[in-house]
Amino acid sequence: MSARDFGGLEVVLGRGQGGGGGRGDQDSGGERTAGTYPRRMVSVRHTKVITRHRDGRIRAYVVDSGVFGVLEPAAVFRPRPGDEVVDSVVRPDLERVVYTTLNSVVCLTRAGDLVWTSDFEPHSDRPHGHRPGCALSADGRTVWVYRPDAMAGRGGADQWVVHDADSGAVLARRKLETVGHGAGHHTHPVDGSIYLDIGEGQDGSVILRGTAGADGEVEFMTYPWSDRCLIDLAPDGQQFMTVDHGTADVSFHRHPGGEVLFTLPVEAFGYDPEETFMEWNGGYLTSDLAVVTLGGEGEEGEEEWFRHHLIDLRTGTPSGEFAVEVTHPYELDPLGDGSWLTDGPDGGPVRWSRAPLPSSGPQPES
Repeated sequence: MSARDFGGLEVVLGRGQGGGGGRGDQDSGGERTAGTYPRRMVSVRHTKVITRHRDGRIRAYVVDSGVFGVLEPAAVFRPRPGDEVVDSVVRPDLERVVYTTLNSVVCLTRAGDLVWTSDFEPHSDRPHGHRPGCALSADGRTVWVYRPDAMAGRGGADQWVVHDADSGAVLARRKLETVGHGAGHHTHPVDGSIYLDIGEGQDGSVILRGTAGADGEVEFMTYPWSDRCLIDLAPDGQQFMTVDHGTADVSFHRHPGGEVLFTLPVEAFGYDPEETFMEWNGGYLTSDLAVVTLGGEGEEGEEEWFRHHLIDLRTGTPSGEFAVEVTHPYELDPLGDGSWLTDGPDGGPVRWSRAPLPSSGPQPES
């Protein structure tokens, strides 16, 4: 292995970690389905607060600039009795949580008191195939909820709904031309707009963007692709990253218009495109450095393999492999500040960095 410096971030270039994790959920026909890979029970991160769902609780972790190693929960929320949490987001002051179930969105105080709730009507008895998602706006004033109503069997189109964070009142509602299983929200780090990536299984992936104007009016736009999966937004807000739904390449786009800055196919990393695929994960390690994951089928009787690779965004070229100890390809979560998260033994997050940094607990060894 060798070390290389990227704008102050020292990373090791060498053989990536293989593992036995699969590359995604598959249907009976063997086709991969976007948006259905079991991405850890984690909500989209917002303002350095992330959540994990474990033992019937929502655990909130603050990703502080000086805290590395095993992260301890800063707050723990207890959902209402009978609620099975699908997605969640916690306010930066840790005083409120918003979460979705298959049939509602709920806001509770840290003490467990109900602030507001909104039911998805009519009630769905389908236990699988639809996973509502939620996100908090950058200013904390609105909650954005994706409702996969078509797959839930509600007899209508999917919806993207904007709620007042304090009262739950509906401020805007967009009926979508999608039949999604689930979606990921991404809050833009500079202008506060919200990106939504809807996974439609074999039919592809749809990316939308919502913006709340100064007058409170919400504008929605849909990007003109059905074959790109949104992976991450750059920490400086200048661009975003997508992976081909068919897993053939990774592209980087200018924010907000979506113009393609450059694309790297599987073969640019030295692999046979007939035997190797691009995973639907990765992200921005820094504004100048991105991580992608490539994988392939093992030989007969062997497990699938995967490796993480770096991309120098200043030149638009691959920059070697990135050695990370993970158990499956979707465990790595780059944070955009030169650090990344993996899973600890108990399912909690572990924050890593190549540079020697202070720790609040056991320091990971790279």
